[in-house]
Amino acid sequence: MDKVLKINKSMEKGIIDLLKFLLESKKIHGVFTLRKLGQNNADYALITDVSGLNDALPFYPLMPANAGKILSYFTQKKPINKPIAAIVRPCELRAFIELVKREQGSLENFLFISSSCGGVLPIKSVEQKDFDKYISNYWDTVKNAKISADIRPTCKACEYFTPYNADITVSLVGEKKLDKECRIFLNTDKAKQVVKGFDGEISEEDFGSSEISSLLEKRKAEKKKLFDEIHIEDLGLEGMVEVFGKCIGCHVCSRVCPICYCILCDFESATYDYTQSDYEKELHKKGGLRLPPDTVFFQIGRLTHISFSCVGCGMCSDVCPVDIPVAAIFQKTGEETCHLFNYLPGKDVEEKIPVMIFKEEEFTELGE
Repeated sequence: MDKVLKINKSMEKGIIDLLKFLLESKKIHGVFTLRKLGQNNADYALITDVSGLNDALPFYPLMPANAGKILSYFTQKKPINKPIAAIVRPCELRAFIELVKREQGSLENFLFISSSCGGVLPIKSVEQKDFDKYISNYWDTVKNAKISADIRPTCKACEYFTPYNADITVSLVGEKKLDKECRIFLNTDKAKQVVKGFDGEISEEDFGSSEISSLLEKRKAEKKKLFDEIHIEDLGLEGMVEVFGKCIGCHVCSRVCPICYCILCDFESATYDYTQSDYEKELHKKGGLRLPPDTVFFQIGRLTHISFSCVGCGMCSDVCPVDIPVAAIFQKTGEETCHLFNYLPGKDVEEKIPVMIFKEEEFTELGE
């Protein structure tokens, strides 16, 4: 049985009140969360003043960036006296764990708050005049453990919508009383300590429900549908060239990807800069040259680079200006790769990334 804190207020009001309590009682140093940005939009912010929480939108269904990557930017190497409460989605937390394994993040200074996740809306959806209806419909589907037709395709296909490694889990999926009640599961001793003194009812319940199980089956069906549509196993090299041939070389997908962790990307370096003589050589050899060059090579190179750690957040497809289904291809490839090693990215901070270890007994079926 898990410890659960019940607040007899709406989910949004209950979370804000808890965060204000944690700041006012100086149990945390600050709050990392989404906040209002204009009429419909939101950005991530680090809030250290209680009044700033009036603009906070802890579980707003947008992901303007993957929070795992942002948290890695300002992770301090040395522990601080009080943690930062970081409100993140399950895939963002998994991404941060993968960065911790690469020594680009530290768990020491955070109190992680996550939720059972209904997915996020595409960034461009905020431009719709009837965006309020998108939000309303979204929360209706979350309450009823259904899949919103408006969320990112990879969110529809995500099976890992309940978090690993969260100190606190806010129950959203299947909670029909979200407008009146907030249920917060306390997963760690750190969580149980920080909520002491807060006005709420503590009880014991098991996290998980028939609604979550039902949504999981729906997500599995959506994933099969998504993967069948891209039929990556049948693409081959020619298929890859056809799919990635639309790439314009903007590299935005790599910039938003939390797993593209290199300080200097090789594809951004002078290694792949073409000089006039390079163009002349290629033209002489091939009789023609695609411009910009090496876009397919870039995509395949990135695919092999991050296939062990893709968390399926969907950021890459969301920002692609030419609508390449990057996220679906990477998610499918990553899943197949990780299956060989029985590895789930971001599940266990102690589990080493397969590409970083060697085991003699692996792939014995392939021979010596």
